[in-house]
Amino acid sequence: MERNISNIGFLVVLVFTIYIWLFVGETDNSYEIIKPVNYDLVIKNGLVYDGSGQKPFIGDVAIKNDKIEYVGESKYLVSKNIIFANQKAVSPGFINMLSWAVDDIIIDGRSQGDIRQGVTLEVFGEGVSMGPLNVEMQKNREANGLGVGDVDYELTWVTLGEYLQFLEDKGVSTNVASFVGATTLRVHQIGYDDRPPTEMELDSMKMLVRQAMEEGALGIGSSLIYAPAFYAATDELIELCKVASEYGGMYISHIRSEGNRFLESVDELIRISSEANIDAEIYHLKAGGKDNHYKLDMVIDKVDSARLAGLNITADMYTYTAGATGLDASMPPWVQEGGYSEWKRRLQDPDIRERVINEINTPTDEWENLYLQAGSAKNIILIGFANPDLRYLTGKTLYEASQILNKDPVETMMDLVIEDGSRVGTVYFIMSEENIKKKIALPWMRFGSDAGSMTPEGKFLESNTHPRAYGNFARLLGKYVRDEGIISLEEAIKKLTSNPAKTLKIKGRGMLKKGYYADVVIFDQNAIQDYATFNQPHQFSTGVNHVVVNGEQVFKYGNHTGATPGRFVKGPGYKD
Repeated sequence: MERNISNIGFLVVLVFTIYIWLFVGETDNSYEIIKPVNYDLVIKNGLVYDGSGQKPFIGDVAIKNDKIEYVGESKYLVSKNIIFANQKAVSPGFINMLSWAVDDIIIDGRSQGDIRQGVTLEVFGEGVSMGPLNVEMQKNREANGLGVGDVDYELTWVTLGEYLQFLEDKGVSTNVASFVGATTLRVHQIGYDDRPPTEMELDSMKMLVRQAMEEGALGIGSSLIYAPAFYAATDELIELCKVASEYGGMYISHIRSEGNRFLESVDELIRISSEANIDAEIYHLKAGGKDNHYKLDMVIDKVDSARLAGLNITADMYTYTAGATGLDASMPPWVQEGGYSEWKRRLQDPDIRERVINEINTPTDEWENLYLQAGSAKNIILIGFANPDLRYLTGKTLYEASQILNKDPVETMMDLVIEDGSRVGTVYFIMSEENIKKKIALPWMRFGSDAGSMTPEGKFLESNTHPRAYGNFARLLGKYVRDEGIISLEEAIKKLTSNPAKTLKIKGRGMLKKGYYADVVIFDQNAIQDYATFNQPHQFSTGVNHVVVNGEQVFKYGNHTGATPGRFVKGPGYKD
């Protein structure tokens, strides 16, 4: 009996001691052991692709506020909000390296076309950026509206940083970032004239670069096949890039030619990278026109050699054999000098028209002619008209439109530009499927839609778009990764997440990692699929189940929540 009492006493003391140690102990560590963290969101039992390119693992992701707090093997995690991923893919949000949603997300901040594909960061600035603007540029933008139907808006910004902050304050579902456009800088100081800048004008352009970089721009973006960007000499671009380089920014370019002078244009980009000491990326790398398809291998060799020499050259792409731009890409740059009004005036002059017709129909290395690259007017589709009276031609080929109007295809192009009051949105079939697959496999490839981010309703339905606007990323993951096995899913995700974040020098994004911003996408790797076509482009992709931006769910069980937590993501030169 005494031994039993003694044993009971010992147990009482032991229990009391453990209680004191656990609940009254003075060390923080002991307290943390027994106090569970109440996370804002827990994703359980997902097939986790952390963005590193490593093989996935079954595990959990926990989010607190706007950051990732835990990534690892499944364990007990406390949260009122739990997503049971059921071994669907859990990945960092995707980065769209070339977005044209600058106007779309003013109309509809949900950015549904991209959100439904897992995009959490839109990157703008292919040559043209939404700032800096002078008084004349402000007037032109206000007069032309948003470029979507006849929607108008009040312009409340002047600088690029002010525009991006405007988006954040207004409320957008995706994060936003931008390069400052070399074209925009040129128009700001020179207008649409075909001439080099004066020393004073160049100094002013460089000052504007400094301002943009300190506001958070990512670097310099150019689009050199188009007027007035076409008028910029290589040395001018080098001088601008030297300034961006001081801030750690990069140069990204729609190079001067993707066709007859493809090789020379890549050489120009490499030269700019070398002389300005700046990282450089080729926008939507492609070999345009059947006669130029073979050149892609030679360009790949050039880029590989430059990288071996120490230059950080990369590229991005979209996953289609057709590009989309305007009829301006089929006309000589000289006829477009001075802007649209001068372009229109010249096209109405009989002598000039005759000259333009002759130049469009004559092969040349002097400028980029997508009309000839397409090989036939039957390979050119008209997709966007500003003039409602011309919208009956939407979706028609240029050949079909010429038959309806009873005109030659080249005459038709010129008259449509005159009557529409715009360059007319156009799709050109100029690339090969073989080259698409070859580019996807490149280790230095990233991805961009080169399109807006729309919802198939309202003003967005007044014109067609390229299917890449709704399907570029889903098409990569479905057709080329799952169905054709061009690259592994972990490699594709790395090219959509950590690689572009590293290229852009964006900190804290692009990985599922403790302390990183909680931009997360959950998708069914067995079901993700694009549906948009050239005939029916306004169709959402499917297969994405959930999207989280800065810790807040914007897409939940296949439906947009209406949340707009997107932020202005600032580049490496940002100064508060």
